[in-house]
Amino acid sequence: MKTILNTLHWTPRIISILAILFVSIFALDAFDSNQSIWQQIGAFLIHLIPTYVLLAILLIAWKWELAGGIIFSIISIGFTPFIYHHNFSMNHSVWMSIEIILMITFPFILVGVLFILGYYHKKKL
Repeated sequence: MKTILNTLHWTPRIISILAILFVSIFALDAFDSNQSIWQQIGAFLIHLIPTYVLLAILLIAWKWELAGGIIFSIISIGFTPFIYHHNFSMNHSVWMSIEIILMITFPFILVGVLFILGYYHKKKL
């Protein structure tokens, strides 16, 4: 029983940290040799806005698992059509767009569900 509780406590936190790091990698495209270093740093910080938002949600989820799980789930499900449409308009491939959705939004849906399950499991005990 203690092992399940430990798993439900740490798994969503670890997955969300890894997924946030993965999303942060996309900010590196802000570095372009045609701009000054200050413009590149400014663009990089702006490209990190999704990371800031996801970190804020993770902090909420770390303190209040149910609220954080619901927010993670709603945000990731809500952004799925936008991410799909954006990628489909770039590559015109349904399967590639679905793969991108699975890489970007699915981990956050999973994290949201795990935070919610962890909350109810702790409440049950």
